[in-house]
Amino acid sequence: MLRSGPARSFARSTFRSTTSPVSPRALRYVSQSSQLLKTRNDRLTQIPTLALTAYRPLSTSVQRYASAITSETPYDHIDTKREKAIGEKKLKPHPDEVSEDSSVHQVFHEKGVPDSEQDEDMLAGVYSDLRTIRDTFKLNEVPREALVVGAAGLVPYVATSLSTVFLAWDMNHADVDGHGYLISGPTAELLLHIIEPLQVGYGAVIISFLGAIHWGLEWGKYHGQKGYARYAPGIVAPAVAWPTLLLPVEYALIAQFSAFSFLYFSDARFVVRGWAPAWYSTYRFVLTFIVGASIVISLIGRGQIADKINRLPSPADRIKAIRDSQAEQLAEEERARQSRIVAEDEEEEEEEEEDDD
Repeated sequence: MLRSGPARSFARSTFRSTTSPVSPRALRYVSQSSQLLKTRNDRLTQIPTLALTAYRPLSTSVQRYASAITSETPYDHIDTKREKAIGEKKLKPHPDEVSEDSSVHQVFHEKGVPDSEQDEDMLAGVYSDLRTIRDTFKLNEVPREALVVGAAGLVPYVATSLSTVFLAWDMNHADVDGHGYLISGPTAELLLHIIEPLQVGYGAVIISFLGAIHWGLEWGKYHGQKGYARYAPGIVAPAVAWPTLLLPVEYALIAQFSAFSFLYFSDARFVVRGWAPAWYSTYRFVLTFIVGASIVISLIGRGQIADKINRLPSPADRIKAIRDSQAEQLAEEERARQSRIVAEDEEEEEEEEEDDD
């Protein structure tokens, strides 16, 4: 094994190092080093245990701290009396708590330990949003008279919308079963043709009234005189509302829905500017919402019977019919006049012939 050259040289050097005498210089160096280490150890014993981290690695400081722990440390002191008392206690059986998952460790809480956090209500956010909506659209500041009159003004719109839905349902019932639920199909159609122009005409009146309110605010000098800017809604509103009477019912209701929405945004902007009372925007929102819902209900009701109802002539159709009848009447009068002239000419010719004879 040691026959190779490097191995034999290493063995010889090792043997020589262990058997060779130590020089005085080496002995003096070892004695000085041992004295320095002793002085350093004496200083470390006077420094707190945790301060060793500045001189030794972390492992050394942790070992030194652990070795310095005495039996008086409260964390490692064993209360034998309490341990004995707990050991003598008998476990109480709880059969009602034994189930398939009773031996499974609880993840979010311990058994028998009260939860520090209460279960949150899953609908708390919804309730909070509802309270916010309720507080936002409170009508406490609206005068009582305005509330009463505004609610009364909604009755015709709601009544006509519900009537449209009922009549449409009755017509569908008559189309399926051969007879209506309360009234016959032709009667329901006739009533529907009466209700439709009433709803459109009433909507035109309300839109004109909403525009005229700003004229009253201007004449009352509410927050001063604003001039044409506040007169404009009173002019534009009726100019948009009344031509809807010439449109078919569906287009008229859609146009009036757009007019109500535009007037609401305009009124809300006037409130921000201070041109109307602070409660007016909330008041207008509630009324506009109900009116808009009524228009949508009417359109849904008419959509259910679009292919079953006979379309009545619109005002434009009536005007066209009147013009056609007037043209026919004029043509008839012209034909009668020409016939009369021809008859007179024939009489004159006959008289001239008699005179010649």
